[in-house]
Amino acid sequence: MVGCRVCSHFCKIAPGQRGICGVRENQDGKLVVLNYGQIIAAHIDPIEKKPLYHFLPGSMTYSIAAAGCNFRCLNCQNWEISQGCHSEESRVIRDDEESRNTWGEKFSPQEVVENAIKNNCPSISYTYTEPTIFVEFALECMKLAHKKGLKNIWVSNGYMSPETLNLVAPYLDAINVDLKSMNEEFYQRVCGAHLQPVLDNLIKLTKIYPPEHQRVVGERRRINFIHLEVTTLIIPGENDSAKELKDIAEFIVRKLGAETPWHVSRFFPHYKMPDIPPTPVEKIYEAIKIGKNIGLKFVYGGNL
Repeated sequence: MVGCRVCSHFCKIAPGQRGICGVRENQDGKLVVLNYGQIIAAHIDPIEKKPLYHFLPGSMTYSIAAAGCNFRCLNCQNWEISQGCHSEESRVIRDDEESRNTWGEKFSPQEVVENAIKNNCPSISYTYTEPTIFVEFALECMKLAHKKGLKNIWVSNGYMSPETLNLVAPYLDAINVDLKSMNEEFYQRVCGAHLQPVLDNLIKLTKIYPPEHQRVVGERRRINFIHLEVTTLIIPGENDSAKELKDIAEFIVRKLGAETPWHVSRFFPHYKMPDIPPTPVEKIYEAIKIGKNIGLKFVYGGNL
């Protein structure tokens, strides 16, 4: 067995098997990363699409992803690239270079950074799938990006291990984390994960202050080193009760700060949830009202 400490699943992987993410494999007692440098998606997006509304507003961001994910969300919008590594068919491609191309196009960190600069993007976003599962490649890109004056952004499920967060924190400028629910049963059933690691990482993200970034604002608040915004996709019948939305808003206010932007987004039928109807628009406005009544200063409706 080989232990993986990249995310909070902390997989114990038997010989010839892969971890939950589908991209780390025990090959003869060595943990091998199968998706290093394999970019499955690369696009230029408005930064508001991440969504980030309070970080480099109005700019474009160079967005990349590698195949795989450490969640199994039943409602995944990008399941073709996040879940394909779990199929039996994908298990035979590691020694076939031509087949490996189905995992994406080969990129070097230098090429990623050069593409961002060439397209006048002041930032690189690690998104579409979970950045944690391609952290080795992402980290190399992030280090080089900082040297070239670019910002680094993660769009994440927040399930990275403490070791991974410590590794990327010095090079991470902004992050949007999905807080999908305040219900452990929801996380297990819908996402194949647990709630507490996400909450722990969200709190930790507000407490990372390298000395060179510490300063007092109004004698009471320090500027966060890593800019944080939070997103909740509201799924009818799953996490849309007034109590659930209130619990999320209260957690953000109490543990992350009232100035943390909260994005509440509409769900649309997808993947393994084709029979659940779209979120009523009225529910989004209800969530916005709840968030503001709890004390959040910035609440935004998404997918409207």
